[in-house]
Amino acid sequence: MKAQLPGLLMAYSEQGEGQPLLLLHGYPLSRRMWEPQLASLSGAARVIAPDLRGHGDTDAPPGPYSVDQLADDAAHLLDQLGLTTTPVVVGGLSMGGYVALAFQRRYPQRVAGLILAATRAGADSPEAQANRDKAAATAQAKGNAAIVDAMLPKMLAARTYTDRPEVVAEARAIMASAPVPGIVGTLAAMKTRPDSTAQLAAITQPVLVLHGADDVLIPPSEAEATARALPRARLVLIANAGHLLNLEQPVAFNAEVRTFLASL
Repeated sequence: MKAQLPGLLMAYSEQGEGQPLLLLHGYPLSRRMWEPQLASLSGAARVIAPDLRGHGDTDAPPGPYSVDQLADDAAHLLDQLGLTTTPVVVGGLSMGGYVALAFQRRYPQRVAGLILAATRAGADSPEAQANRDKAAATAQAKGNAAIVDAMLPKMLAARTYTDRPEVVAEARAIMASAPVPGIVGTLAAMKTRPDSTAQLAAITQPVLVLHGADDVLIPPSEAEATARALPRARLVLIANAGHLLNLEQPVAFNAEVRTFLASL
């Protein structure tokens, strides 16, 4: 399905009824990463999974992008779906978590709860910002494949690479769909995102913090710090999972989300 937003045609998947659950994917991925959640959680929620600007089947206009812009896109999609007054649960993984925090900051009245998976509240360090610039230059010079080859070995737990080759293949295929303009625009959004650490103490909605115990891109200590700073947070570390914990351990991931939704 596609929705016409201001200046952008956005692709999205939707399944189920009940409490709206907006799922925001990571970089350089797409809504395809949420297929295990669309299939499993649609009995407990109205699951909405868009391709963010520059990813998947959504338009990839020239950047740079910002996390606020990506959050506004999500808000416009909810408007198109008739969810102008109904609070939604906003879940995001990695970059999607940055966008979820931006959404909460810009539209707090529209948030029933947050799910922060494999993400962090802090801004990029100067070193991380420099690495974003290097990655953008690599994408422009060598294309999407160079980004996938560099990132894929760090996206999953070691056990996933040895025991679940089908998950590795699916992650590669999803990442390979990201167009170069979207990669470059999104790298700028992550590089320039604000530090949300101070925002955490003011978030009054319940928050589920999910993290892979074997995440090497964002260490579990980041999730622990985020959960400590939130007034109403539950932290769950999922064993045998890396950065893409929803794909690596979908049964455990979905069970925690289902419990969280029921608690609301």
